[in-house]
Amino acid sequence: DPRGVYTCELENGKERSDLQVHYRMCQNCIEVDAPTISGIVVADVVATIFLAVAVYCITGQDKGRMSRGEGRALLAARGWGR
Repeated sequence: DPRGVYTCELENGKERSDLQVHYRMCQNCIEVDAPTISGIVVADVVATIFLAVAVYCITGQDKGRMSRGEGRALLAARGWGR
């Protein structure tokens, strides 16, 4: 790891200079800590549950409903509608 503080001294010891080095392995890297990962996972689970409930509610509304002509067409096909 090249990060750290480097010191340069002349041989006589009279002059001294410090250099602090910050180094990144890649240009687009970000550091992610445990609370950030936990937040992402919890948000993903909540969004998935919300989406599942929404899909269940939307698809559950169409059960048991028939259009007006659907029942009459069934009776007419059997000959009972006369």
